[in-house]
Amino acid sequence: MNPVKTADISNLEAISSPSLLVFPERVEANVDRMLDMVGGDVLRLRPHVKTHKMAEVVRLQVAKGITRFKCATIAEAEMTAISGGSDVLLAHQPVGPNLSRFLQLQDRFSEVSFSATVDSPEVVAEFEKTGQSASLFVDVDCGMHRTGIEPGEGALALCRRIASSENLEFAGLHAYDGHLHLPGLIDRTEAHAAAIESWAGLLQLLENENLAPYTIVVGGSPTFGLFAQMDNWQCSPGTTLFWDAGYGHAFPDLEFECAAMLLTRIISKPAGRLCLDLGHKSVAAEKPIGNRAWFPDLPEAKPFLQSEEHFVLEAPNAGDFAVGDALLAVPWHVCPTVALHAHAHLVRDGRVTSESWEVVARKRSLTI
Repeated sequence: MNPVKTADISNLEAISSPSLLVFPERVEANVDRMLDMVGGDVLRLRPHVKTHKMAEVVRLQVAKGITRFKCATIAEAEMTAISGGSDVLLAHQPVGPNLSRFLQLQDRFSEVSFSATVDSPEVVAEFEKTGQSASLFVDVDCGMHRTGIEPGEGALALCRRIASSENLEFAGLHAYDGHLHLPGLIDRTEAHAAAIESWAGLLQLLENENLAPYTIVVGGSPTFGLFAQMDNWQCSPGTTLFWDAGYGHAFPDLEFECAAMLLTRIISKPAGRLCLDLGHKSVAAEKPIGNRAWFPDLPEAKPFLQSEEHFVLEAPNAGDFAVGDALLAVPWHVCPTVALHAHAHLVRDGRVTSESWEVVARKRSLTI
């Protein structure tokens, strides 16, 4: 994980807190690591943009030959198209107005290949009603039970329907195993194999139906190293771009660097505790209070309470710090944390620069 400590940055006084910091060299190193894990084959990667939501991070990957991406929102898909992505998968079944927004994306960026995931015959019917061309992946539930159709005859029927449609293209299968967070590599490997086995029968059914060739897009960050060893399937990690404390502590076998951190300051010392300006509005708070931020300079600190603008810590060395002192924090869950900030300050060679990257796709819509 290799987090930066406060003393490693010489001019933190140049920016206010709380602020999001991004380290471009570390982002690039993480991209290089992703490429190494798939043997340098850029066609095996379809990184998710939900973690960073930044045009510059997309462009950095495009510069290294990565042109396929996965998104969760129409805004993310539009940002990716604008930033050079040539093959963009919306991995969030479009319903209501979002279906027409998806089709508008296709019209606006005709040079980009767009696709979307579906798991519902009703949504496929809505696509058919439009009469417009669309490339669709069937989303398969491989055990997470969040989205996806159960692998089996129903999934086969959905694939068959798309493939036989006059205006739709059966692009392939999509499966996200976000439930596989086992820290031990052996246990994770076994669970990963079981998840794949759960829909192996569907692959055989598709082969029997002669629906190949098609693409398979799989996985997130925890199982990226496992899917990377499998030929042909496209891998779609997202957190690997920035990394975070949650994955860094849970998966030491994945050697990515913390490329996004938070600057916070001590604003009070009530009852010998440290109160920071790092509340719910600055760092993702969906985890239990002990799993929201990790402080490299205070490795033994224990959270006491958190509210909208405050984060109170108990630390054995609290006496070593004064009101006004700066601290760096690694978010436990970086994806929703980034979305809380309008932009990120860039840190290069141990100094905060005058550059910033806008978190463009934190918005629900850009122009469409």
